[in-house]
Amino acid sequence: MAECSAPDSTRNRVLLVEDHRDLAEMIVAYLERRGYAADYAADGVTGLHLAVTEAYDAIVLDLSLPGLDGMELCRRLRQDARSAVPMLMLTARDTVDDLVAGLRAGADDYLVEARLQALLRRARQQVTAAVLRVGDLTLDTGTLEARRGGRMLNLTPTALGLLEALMRASPRVLSRAELEFALWGDEPPDSDALRSHLYLLRRAVDRDATTALVHTVKHRGYRVAVLDEAAR
Repeated sequence: MAECSAPDSTRNRVLLVEDHRDLAEMIVAYLERRGYAADYAADGVTGLHLAVTEAYDAIVLDLSLPGLDGMELCRRLRQDARSAVPMLMLTARDTVDDLVAGLRAGADDYLVEARLQALLRRARQQVTAAVLRVGDLTLDTGTLEARRGGRMLNLTPTALGLLEALMRASPRVLSRAELEFALWGDEPPDSDALRSHLYLLRRAVDRDATTALVHTVKHRGYRVAVLDEAAR
């Protein structure tokens, strides 16, 4: 199996970074049968090089990689290369701590096969450019820049989608099902990914702020709103 295939502009391009050759061959074969053009890297350094020099629609990567592990690769792409390409973790780890760590590094979610097409579809969605405002929180849907009190928020693509859904609905409460549908359509992940994304979104939005804007409404869902004391 070649580590990099020739570009095919007619298909979605996916980069797989996985050091287990047998598993990589199975995943590449699976993706190609479903119409993807898949490139392959067996280590983190090669994966990082391909990710910054080639144009991919999504990246699937393992956590445990030689040379450069998946967490660090993900962090470098998000923070150093400022890449917004959707990334999914392929891992046997399944604890909440591992999930949150992966999301904090910048991954969109742990790999669920049915999620790949939904993630690509969401990443390409075109929205009318507008600036959404709730209190001192703004989201420019054209540039995808979110700010709180003028401070730039470093958010993953999934967190941006979550924030946009909540701000468009504000001050209405969105149920868990509504948020999952907004993010993933009819193919939500099996893991508790939404809770982890909300946790990270709340930390980014409300950190160092005197008032919280991201609220959990018990037994109902979530909302982004400016609330007075009586409404909290």
